[in-house]
Amino acid sequence: MINRRRLLILAGAAGASTIAAPFVRPSWAQSNTLKIGLLLPSSGTYAPLGEAITRAVELYAKQQGGKLAGRDIVFVKVDDASEPAKATENTTKLISGEKVDVLVGTVHSGVAMAMAKIAREDGLPTLVPNAGVDALTRGACAPNIFRTSFGNGQIGDATGQAMLKAGIKRAVTVTWKYAAGEEMVGGFKKAFIAGGGEIIKDITLPFPDVEFQSILAEVGSLKPDAVYSFFAGGGALKFIKDYAGARLNEKIPLWGPGFLTDGIEKAAGPAGDGVKTALHYVESLDNPENKKFSEEFMAAYKVAPDVYAVQGWDAMQLLRIGLEAVGGDTKKRPEMLVAMRNASFDSPRGPFKLGPSHNPIQNFYLRELRGGENKLIGIAAEKLAGDTTGCKMT
Repeated sequence: MINRRRLLILAGAAGASTIAAPFVRPSWAQSNTLKIGLLLPSSGTYAPLGEAITRAVELYAKQQGGKLAGRDIVFVKVDDASEPAKATENTTKLISGEKVDVLVGTVHSGVAMAMAKIAREDGLPTLVPNAGVDALTRGACAPNIFRTSFGNGQIGDATGQAMLKAGIKRAVTVTWKYAAGEEMVGGFKKAFIAGGGEIIKDITLPFPDVEFQSILAEVGSLKPDAVYSFFAGGGALKFIKDYAGARLNEKIPLWGPGFLTDGIEKAAGPAGDGVKTALHYVESLDNPENKKFSEEFMAAYKVAPDVYAVQGWDAMQLLRIGLEAVGGDTKKRPEMLVAMRNASFDSPRGPFKLGPSHNPIQNFYLRELRGGENKLIGIAAEKLAGDTTGCKMT
């Protein structure tokens, strides 16, 4: 059976500048209570992702004795249900209604863009623990908005680099025609072509169509060195099985970003053997932080942590650094934001720091699906920064 919390993952989730002091709303009396707003889905398709992030931030708080920088932590939760139409209302509820000191959100890129617009105008310290839409750390970047996950194009870039290292020169791309798919393919193409690779053809189909037979026939006739594909969840499972059913896996290797195989490893069975992907986290990473985090998360929740939990955990690590720099005084926003921008720490994913647009500079790992498990086989790209096109912080 497919693990339910992972099967529901769909691609949309999968989706040093000078800092000027942001606009600060009139100060409220500061109490010892630190109010952290969590704008995350607890219902709908992406609820499992929201749950993983929430579990990680709550576990981190518990391990800090329920305090950050001497202030008692209170989480104020709003279920955004991954509905962009309600994003403005929900964000306003936390910022203006609950008057949270910090905002953490969200999973869905459409919700994140609406959330970021309000947060930018307010100047509230905001941490994004999942949404991969490239604009958040490009044209829509802001001094007070920080991402602890990934940019969609960044993952594509890492995969393109890994394919070139493997000697692949001619590729076909296949994905759903929507924002996340286009951005992950876009990042891949930029890196692949820059390294001397050739894109024979880009093939798309409407989201969430899973009728792949004609596409697979075309891939077979084009005879590329490899296919770069972005699907996720049930769509990815069907694509991988159909790809093997057409026996393309015997002659044309299948590659993609990590979400192509995450959550469907065991369900893919032998059809998935040999599929290579790149992602910024692998559960088997051998470093002290990952071992400790995995053990504690498993002890608390009886399930292994995933990439979403790691992204939530690191949001809290980044927040702690910012708060400690100002002695817990969130009214000192400019100083707090500078400390967060300059933060560097060890994460379960490896070394973590931020680029000038506040997107993580991070390692991406090359994995191969074998026997129902994504096995670590090397580094796809080391210390990779996201594209900062259009980002102006001043």
